[in-house]
Amino acid sequence: MVVGRIRRARAAALVAGAVTVVGAAAGSMPVQRMAKPLIVPALASGLDPARDRVLLAGLAAATVGDVLLIDPDDDSALEWGARAFAVMQGSYTYLLLRRGARPTLLDAVPRYAGWAVASTLLAGRQPAVASTLTGYGAVLATTSTLSARSVSRGGDRRLIIGGVLFTVSDALIVFRRLFLTEDRRRRAAEAVILSTYVAAQVLLVEALASG
Repeated sequence: MVVGRIRRARAAALVAGAVTVVGAAAGSMPVQRMAKPLIVPALASGLDPARDRVLLAGLAAATVGDVLLIDPDDDSALEWGARAFAVMQGSYTYLLLRRGARPTLLDAVPRYAGWAVASTLLAGRQPAVASTLTGYGAVLATTSTLSARSVSRGGDRRLIIGGVLFTVSDALIVFRRLFLTEDRRRRAAEAVILSTYVAAQVLLVEALASG
């Protein structure tokens, strides 16, 4: 029964995510406004409110972030969305630590190096949002580092892949803002950002819920 509920939640989240991606690729804000806020609540519907309170709190914050980031080019909304997602990442970090994940130098170095590069680029080219996104990036790097524990050390492939995809998704947000100006390319990049984001959320939530 629990497995069936989780599968239905995953399917609903993937459908909402697919519609959102199509809306982003087409440049349709109404489609995104309709579908994007449904992605995370669909995933949350498969969780146990008694057992998964921390995870549900993180997903509530992620839903707020999704609503705020429907327009990725609104600087104020981007900053508040990053703060909401920092809460979500914090909940993921707590759950990873609770299940025994610990950072290793091998996992941490590339993630924090990427964070440092992105932070430097943002400070030079997008100073208005740099401090907020830099703070969020540090929290993301921590979550991604903890999720990277190899299977041989008791890790979960869903966590490993989900952590990488979340990092890729957020790195592409920075790339899109800094380097893409042509509308077609920006819409294509947004579609890829959303695709990797949805996949990451599905993998991470399912792994953390089963832990």
